[in-house]
Formats: sequence, C-alpha cells, structure tokens
Amino acid sequence: MRGRDAAIGDFLARCGLAGASRLPLAGDASVRRYERVAAGGRRLVLMDAPPAALDIGPFLAIGAWLRGQGLSAPQVIAADRAAGLALLEDLGDDLFRPLLARGGADEALLYRTAIDLLVTLQRAAPPPLPRYDDAWLSREARLLVEWYAPDLGAAAAADYDAIWRDLLPLAWVGADGFVYVDYHSDNLLWLPKRTGLARIGLLDFQDARCGPPAYDLVSLLEDARRDVDPDLARAMLERYLTARPDLDQVAFRAACAVLGAQRNAKILGLFARLAARDGKRQYLDLQPRVRAHLAGALRHPALAPLGAWCERYLKLGAAP
Repeated sequence: MRGRDAAIGDFLARCGLAGASRLPLAGDASVRRYERVAAGGRRLVLMDAPPAALDIGPFLAIGAWLRGQGLSAPQVIAADRAAGLALLEDLGDDLFRPLLARGGADEALLYRTAIDLLVTLQRAAPPPLPRYDDAWLSREARLLVEWYAPDLGAAAAADYDAIWRDLLPLAWVGADGFVYVDYHSDNLLWLPKRTGLARIGLLDFQDARCGPPAYDLVSLLEDARRDVDPDLARAMLERYLTARPDLDQVAFRAACAVLGAQRNAKILGLFARLAARDGKRQYLDLQPRVRAHLAGALRHPALAPLGAWCERYLKLGAAP
C-alpha cells in the first residue's frame, strides 16, 4: 500500500496539490477508492483505481460523452490512466438515497428528473460501447447459482440456464441504446443550483453498455439500497412510457419483469460474492430487499418457469 500512497502523492504533487488534505469517501463494490482532496480553497475528488485491476479509460471516455450531452458528469481536472488516478470535480454529497433519508427533499421531483434524464440518454446516439447481449445477461444471472445458492447441484443450475435462454429474448423491446448499468440512488446526486437535467450529477458510469432500454428503468425503480414508494414507481413507469410512444407497452412491461428478475438475481449473487470473497458482509443486509424485488418480478406470467424454479430451489415464490 505504501507504493500506492507514493504514486498518489506524486500525482497530487504534479497537479500542484502537494501536502493537500485527504479525506476518505465511501467507495463502491469494486477496489476503486475515492478521497476528497482539499488545498488552498480548492476541493476535488481523487479517484484511485489500481491499474492492475481496473482501467479508468472507460470512465474518462464515457464521462466526456455525458458532458457532451449537457449532463453533469464530473469534470476531469487531471488524469493519469497508466497510474489509475484521476482528479475530479467535487459534485458534493447529496446522493439521492441519503438526501431523501434526511427528509425535506422532493422525492417525486428527483425521480421525475431521473426518468427524463434516462429518456434523454436513450434518445442520444451512444458512444462506442460493448453490447449488453443475451450471453452477457445470462452470465450475470448465473451469479445467483454460483454464489448465492452454490450448493444446488449441476442439474438445478442447468435448468436455471435453460429457463434464462428462453426468457432473455423477451428483454429486447425498443432499439438498443445507452445502458448506464448502475442507474440508482447511490450514483445520482441532486444539484439544485443547476438547471434542467443538469440538476442530476452522475457517478459510477464506467461500466455502461449498449443494450435494452428497460434495464436502467428497472435499476432506478427496483433499487437494492432504498425502497421506492410503489405508487411513485408506477407513476414513473407511466411517465417513461408516455415519453416513449415508440414502445409496445405490453411487451415493454414484460421486458421490465425479465430484466428485473435478471438484475436482482445478479445482485443476489454479487452481494453474496462480496461477502464471501471480499469480506464485505454489509451487502448481506441488502439481500432481503433484493429477494423481494425478485419475487415481485416473478408475478409476471412470462416468468412462470423461473418462478417455479425459485419456489422449488430458493423457497421464493412470487410476491402477492
């Protein structure tokens, strides 16, 4: 770690910030770390992504594309891709989840703006991105049997894979577009001094792909980290559909159910892996909410085979 600290010190010195104070900020589920750096009245955010594990290139490229759309991805003050270090504009602390938990914020306004921003992202011609195809979605869903329920046996896992092969084609409703991947309350900041869609600050977008439009909508409204009021979630779905008259509403609702199940199966596996492999046991506290989201998705008739599998092997039936 001393070598990493020395690299950071050298980077900050090259940026004119030698001796700056450094305060750790909450990180994410990866090895990526963040610090708030302050010196001479300047306040910035240092992103530390060890290059042996992560490449900051996608973050830099996608951030530039987002800013080109007039959106509030943090400005990059300086970056050393080879060292895995970047100094970023500090967008503050008002992430949706803690801001709403403190009370006083207008939840409906925040989510309306997030829906409108999502529609804008999906209407734009995306930058070059890897595709979110059936093979990738299937591998993600398989995290459930690999980490969350690893003792089920080969036959159960094979049945699970076969069910997903049949389900995933239903996810492709609407033209492929920009998929943020982690479009949820811990990656969206409220910036009330800005206007329009720029009032939302965007974080953690480096894993973006090109894929089905329902994915990010599900990510926002079926949040692993906070409960979205069901009436608000229904209203936001309607707002989205009103803005997307090109979509077949019946087929799109089925796509939301399929991708809701896929995403929540993936998250159950990811959280189990973070606990077992990386010692991040705090993620286990979020699993009951994720199980509830998965059960909700299983209510859709198209997911009956997956529902039967989950009831048999996970004791998880469709939500009433």
